[in-house]
Amino acid sequence: MAELMVRDGTWTFDGEVIRIVPGSERGVHKLRQYLGEFTVPLAAVAKIAYEPARKGGRLRLRLRDGADPLLQATGGSLPDDASPYQLAVDPGRVDVAEYFVDAVRQALTLEQIPDGPTDRYLLPGPPVPLTAAGVDGIATFDGERVHIEWRWNTSETKRQWGPRDFTLTGLEAVEWQAPSGLESGYLRFRLYGAAEQPAPDRDPNSLELWGFKKESGTTALLAAAVAVRLPHPSAGLPQARTAGTLAAAPATEAPAALAPPAGNAPTGKAPAGNAPAGAAPAATASGAADDHDALLRRLRELGELRRNGILTEEEFTATKAAVLARFHTAG
Repeated sequence: MAELMVRDGTWTFDGEVIRIVPGSERGVHKLRQYLGEFTVPLAAVAKIAYEPARKGGRLRLRLRDGADPLLQATGGSLPDDASPYQLAVDPGRVDVAEYFVDAVRQALTLEQIPDGPTDRYLLPGPPVPLTAAGVDGIATFDGERVHIEWRWNTSETKRQWGPRDFTLTGLEAVEWQAPSGLESGYLRFRLYGAAEQPAPDRDPNSLELWGFKKESGTTALLAAAVAVRLPHPSAGLPQARTAGTLAAAPATEAPAALAPPAGNAPTGKAPAGNAPAGAAPAATASGAADDHDALLRRLRELGELRRNGILTEEEFTATKAAVLARFHTAG
């Protein structure tokens, strides 16, 4: 067994898992403290390295792409001091850090762990329920449904929508981006078929984030808790784009696809023109059988969206007809 205990936290490796415990001192980032103790299976590890510095150094653990829902949801945009996969090493513990690295590397070689992407999440994600506060709203997630209540200072655009509710079956992806300079960050819940995204302060499907250290940090955890319950990016369903890849729309009027419901209609439904799942043609599969399976799966998804009130009867009928037309074409 290898164990490295420093002020920043404690890492322990028993040959099968790395147990990560954050430090409790004031300098330890709040996000790491909220995340708490957790274990990383060896199968999720791609690389480990020790980076020496003038005083001590830093231990870095890199996971395989797709192994951790937290990294998937945040798209690699976590600040260094907030990442649970880095550990500041005290000068007197350098030898122990190097021994720790050697022990993990040897195990990776012996077990022949690949460093490529995974086809499923290997970490469970944060426990629920979770509550996360942004600048202009508060989101809660109970494991099945996301609910957003707006604060007094939210924009008029968002206020017109009223409180928001999203079920997992209505979400294509969850995206999280840390603030950068004068650019706001966001926690965004992307609905099926949403092609254009307005700026975070005008997007009724987003919480706006300012200075990360002022935020609770639980917005990233909530994003991970939702991501782990959505289809894995390699599962053959519409793939979640990593956070930070969507360019924020100019802070002007919200696009027509995100116009508030007429008459302040019940929240949580996809707005007219913001076509949910099925509006775009299904991805072409390698064979006819795979293509049919994908289309049948899309039909089941449409039924779930209608039962959960995300699709209206008219939207369901139109989208179903488009999917069936595709099905006959594939046949």
